[in-house]
Amino acid sequence: MSDLARLLMIAGAILLALGLVLWLGPKIPWLGKLPGDITYKRDNFTVYFPLGTCILLSVILSLIVYLFRK
Repeated sequence: MSDLARLLMIAGAILLALGLVLWLGPKIPWLGKLPGDITYKRDNFTVYFPLGTCILLSVILSLIVYLFRK
């Protein structure tokens, strides 16, 4: 039963973190406008790929996971 409790607590923490990111995301002006973010616009067609933002978030999350594992 303790494995189930641990899984539920981890899932809850992940959902809380995701909710905070979605809530605070639009309030961070540079998020999504970093160098490396690709935007391609045509007449009525837009493709946006936030490559720089993905790399930054990956590095930050990797550091957080590394610190919690120690």
